[in-house]
Amino acid sequence: MASQDRAVQRIRDLERVRCVRDRIDRDYAKPLDVEALARGVGYSAGHLSREFRAAYGESPYSYLMTRRIERAMTLLRRGDLSVTEICFAVGYGSLGTFTTRFTEVVGMPPGRYRREGIPPLTGLPGFITMRATKPIRNREVPPQSQD
Repeated sequence: MASQDRAVQRIRDLERVRCVRDRIDRDYAKPLDVEALARGVGYSAGHLSREFRAAYGESPYSYLMTRRIERAMTLLRRGDLSVTEICFAVGYGSLGTFTTRFTEVVGMPPGRYRREGIPPLTGLPGFITMRATKPIRNREVPPQSQD
């Protein structure tokens, strides 16, 4: 019976972690922190981070940053907002922090990405476009050499 109880608890844990991921997906542009996300599902920040990493392979903070950069990439490809407007639209409070983080993840600054990056993908289902353009935080772009 104990293994059945553990299985039920695991399902509940996954449901809570999924609620956190859904909230990040929905509210990525709002100020979010791991402690507030954890409180929302009745966990400590440490427990949420462990459970989230076990379920999705990255921390909630890392997932949030990936989501923000992913949305910024989409807005940059669209081309109708300035880099500064995009920075604030995706939840960053500082253009410098946004540019640094974007460059670390994507491999080029946002302005250059707009000029040279992937053109808008049209005619494809949204989930394919999202998968093809999703930044990969766990394997960030190595720094460029200054030859």
